[in-house]
Amino acid sequence: MAPPLGNDVHTSGPDHRRSRRSVLAGVSALGALGALGAAGCTRVAVASGKHGGDLLDRLRAQGVVRLGIAGEIPFGYIDTDGKLTGEAPELAKVIFKRLGVDRVQPVPTEFGSLIPGLNSQQFDVVAAGMYVNPERCEQVIFADPDYQMLDSFIVRKGNPKGLHSYKDVVAKKAKFATGTGYAEIQYAVEAGYEESDILIVPDQVAGLNAVEAGRVDVFAGTALTTREVVKKSAKAEATKPFEPLVKGKPHVDGGAFAFRPTETGLRDAFNAELRKLKKSGELLRILRPFGFTEAEMTDLTAKGLCGG
Repeated sequence: MAPPLGNDVHTSGPDHRRSRRSVLAGVSALGALGALGAAGCTRVAVASGKHGGDLLDRLRAQGVVRLGIAGEIPFGYIDTDGKLTGEAPELAKVIFKRLGVDRVQPVPTEFGSLIPGLNSQQFDVVAAGMYVNPERCEQVIFADPDYQMLDSFIVRKGNPKGLHSYKDVVAKKAKFATGTGYAEIQYAVEAGYEESDILIVPDQVAGLNAVEAGRVDVFAGTALTTREVVKKSAKAEATKPFEPLVKGKPHVDGGAFAFRPTETGLRDAFNAELRKLKKSGELLRILRPFGFTEAEMTDLTAKGLCGG
């Protein structure tokens, strides 16, 4: 997800550093889906004055919900067979089926276009594992997080510089890299790393390559993406997951579905089904094929992450 500058405040100005990682894996497949994306951009009617919005009723009548995705493995992407998959789309299929909407249709876009695209009604919901933060909460409403996430580093085998936190990176003057628009940029800056010294790469694969080639000492990303990408590496490993510091306090991120502010009815119905999946353990079953574990299951709430 390489967020461009635009109307999504989390990708412009100082807040672009607070955006969730910006992975471009799978973006080539999005090109093949260009026609589908264009077809999925048909605008829907503006929500009526009905309390809580009437989108859920309209989706049931249409039999299809449009999902905004950003081509990020494992969160929401088109696979090599042209199939929509990822933790968010697979979860969406289950929940919307229970809500009486039988089909999901992907609308591929760049990460920075997700919130503007949602609010301009190019699609009905953001299904991209988007991190919930106060800036985004000013523009959209979130379901409660379906996963939580810690950070981790990709380092050379044996972790020769002993890097386990952003403070370590600063103290040991390590060459540091992370991805375009990643939240990890701000975490490193808050620890005292000069932003101008950070090597920005497209995604975790490029980060792994940079570590393996010795161009950097460390690449920072999510615990999930780092542990998955190093599995076949003979030169690199992922560090133990840790909580970054935000304003001096340990912080855990949570990813969730996003809805237009008028559609509280749909958001609440979605949350009700999500709670059932969490209680039954089915949520982990749905997410496990994408690398999620019990450690990523969460009781975080959108209200808490929005600062409410």
